[in-house]
Amino acid sequence: MKKLSARRRHPLAAVVVLLFALAATGGLYAAFAPAGKAQADETAQSLTIEEGKRLYSVGCASCHGTGGQGSSDGPSLVGVGAAAVDFQVGTGRMPAATSQGAQVPKKKNIYTQAEIDQLAAYIASLGAGPEVPTKAQYGPEGADIAKGGDLFRTNCAQCHNFTGKGGALTKGKFAPNLEGVDPKHIYEAMQTGPQNMPSFPDTTLSEKNKKDIIAYLDAVNSSDTENPGGLSLGGLGPVSEGLFAWIFGLGALVAVAVWVAARTAKAKRS
Repeated sequence: MKKLSARRRHPLAAVVVLLFALAATGGLYAAFAPAGKAQADETAQSLTIEEGKRLYSVGCASCHGTGGQGSSDGPSLVGVGAAAVDFQVGTGRMPAATSQGAQVPKKKNIYTQAEIDQLAAYIASLGAGPEVPTKAQYGPEGADIAKGGDLFRTNCAQCHNFTGKGGALTKGKFAPNLEGVDPKHIYEAMQTGPQNMPSFPDTTLSEKNKKDIIAYLDAVNSSDTENPGGLSLGGLGPVSEGLFAWIFGLGALVAVAVWVAARTAKAKRS
């Protein structure tokens, strides 16, 4: 007993006990803390989805069905992804007006960004689809504007005009003006192909290609950009140029023809 008591009173005994306690505490934290964090994240995501489902039931289910399966009034949302929700709701196109025309136009948004994120999380839970892009994906850093111009003229100018001013399509449809549109929404539109627009997944236009196109649109529509050709006539290309030719060119020819006819008639009377 005396020997045991002497060992307990050894100067290093307290240090050994302290080290053992620290090692045990660290081991327990490493074993249980990550699981606790993952569980907290999962709970937060579940709450976001649940809140998104509540918003969906109020504002979307009447057209798209109670489970997003679609109906005669709206397409299925299973598999469209969070990016489609962020674009359609963020630009005010959804919820659509009760009296729909040939195309759903952009209008004032009625949801906050937090509510849009909740709706997007719920729709994403119904089926995998394109995710909302990050700023690194659509920001101007590292973009090639010249390459973006080539890609835009090849893939987009047929509908949106070569500077993104928009244009008319068939049966009352139209390609909207891209000036002033949020770069994130342009990226999402290329990802998801809303309404009349075809989709451009990464297999067709890579992430870098999309970034280049967005940088090109920002450059040509910037207020600081000078037009070396002079008056741009709205940047509408052959549409406005043709209108100019018809009004002023043909108008001048009509005026000359009237003048010649009047002079001829006067000469005959004389």
